[in-house]
Amino acid sequence: MKEALMAKLIVSMVTSVDGYIEKPGGEFVPPPWSDEVERHWSRYALDRAGHLVYGRVNFFKMKDFWAPAATDPTSIAASISYAPTMNRLPKTLVSRSFTGDPGWNGTLANGDLAGTIAALKADVKGDVFCFGGAGLINSLVALDLPDEYRLMVAPVLFGSGKKLFEEGRPDLPLTRTECIALGTGSVILHYRRDR
Repeated sequence: MKEALMAKLIVSMVTSVDGYIEKPGGEFVPPPWSDEVERHWSRYALDRAGHLVYGRVNFFKMKDFWAPAATDPTSIAASISYAPTMNRLPKTLVSRSFTGDPGWNGTLANGDLAGTIAALKADVKGDVFCFGGAGLINSLVALDLPDEYRLMVAPVLFGSGKKLFEEGRPDLPLTRTECIALGTGSVILHYRRDR
């Protein structure tokens, strides 16, 4: 009998060419969008995801954007083809400060991060995608938990703001598994952690 494969933890983030995910003041600048970007970026993740993991700030930003699609056909998210998938997928909110029920098909995790991720990887059908934020991703990297990194590098330089990866992290060898140059000028880079 063939043994089931364990889910992978995949960090999936958009970054500027100089490695920032936000401008000063917290402003996120999305990459140029196209059907090609949707197919290779959003659809890629959602077609493979069995579970989504977010830090507190990103969880509630995403919830505020996507959840209205389920009940308000005039919401911006309602016009996006994968809105039902975003709302259906189970999610974990990783936060030390939030208490209570996060809603949006979410479960709160505020304890052992490595244990939480190990349990998700053992139980989830599909992969576990982490869409940020930077604090959570850096905690995951510090514990060497991500199995893969899927980054979209947008054709912009921010110069300052919030970096995706903090300084002082250990060297973690990676192997590139995919590189997609998009017509919008963005590039998708996909790396597997060498273990």
